[in-house]
Amino acid sequence: MANYENILVEIAAPLATVTVNRPKVLNVLNDQTIAELDSAFAALEQDESVRVVILTGSGEKAFIAGADINELKVCDVPAGIHKSIRGQRLLNRIEDSRLVVIAAINGFALGGGCEIAMACDIRLAADNARLGQPEVALGIIPGYGGTQRLPRLVGKGKAKQLILTGDMINAVEAHRIGLVDEVYPAADLMAKTTEMAGKIAAKGPFAVATAKRCVNLGLDVDLRSGLEYEYTQFGVICSTNDKTEGCASFLEKRPAKFTGR
Repeated sequence: MANYENILVEIAAPLATVTVNRPKVLNVLNDQTIAELDSAFAALEQDESVRVVILTGSGEKAFIAGADINELKVCDVPAGIHKSIRGQRLLNRIEDSRLVVIAAINGFALGGGCEIAMACDIRLAADNARLGQPEVALGIIPGYGGTQRLPRLVGKGKAKQLILTGDMINAVEAHRIGLVDEVYPAADLMAKTTEMAGKIAAKGPFAVATAKRCVNLGLDVDLRSGLEYEYTQFGVICSTNDKTEGCASFLEKRPAKFTGR
């Protein structure tokens, strides 16, 4: 794993933790941080010892508090398109990864930070977290997928309300509308996230990755096409060593020893 300036990567297989480490500026995303996150997730994808990644922010105030305004203010049309594409590429990498990525939202998750959280598979928030897409207050729009993922999570009307007003919401409201999946006391967030990550990592890795892919694809196609993809993948799963081990361990009343094969 490369050495990074703006992020920390810790691996305790089968878990990895990626921390955006710019607490003095509330972990805002500049171009370098986006590039480092993209590199880190690409490397973790190739590490077969890793199954689940926890993504969080350094410090007690912010998960990721948005983009670097100093970079945004000098963007012209080509630069804006390039910035948006690079951000979307990172978020697509997270969403499409075989890895399960859990966002531990430990504070402000605004703009690009909220968008990164939405690309994760599961979002767990501290009770002091604040989320939102405030880009219109800067005269811009969400550019890392916010206009597309937010409606898929909370519905079109609520997504428009949040994007068009630029309002922040607290963790309880984010949970109520489906933007986050669980809310915990701030002091318990990482322990609860690690507990969930460990539970997922103990399951069949090929099955987990396949189930994630089925859910993601199913949201983008009609029901019949999604069902067809599911049954073909179910058939593939039936040929794996993990299926044989999983069934045997259940019948023999012992813990399974999955290999991802």
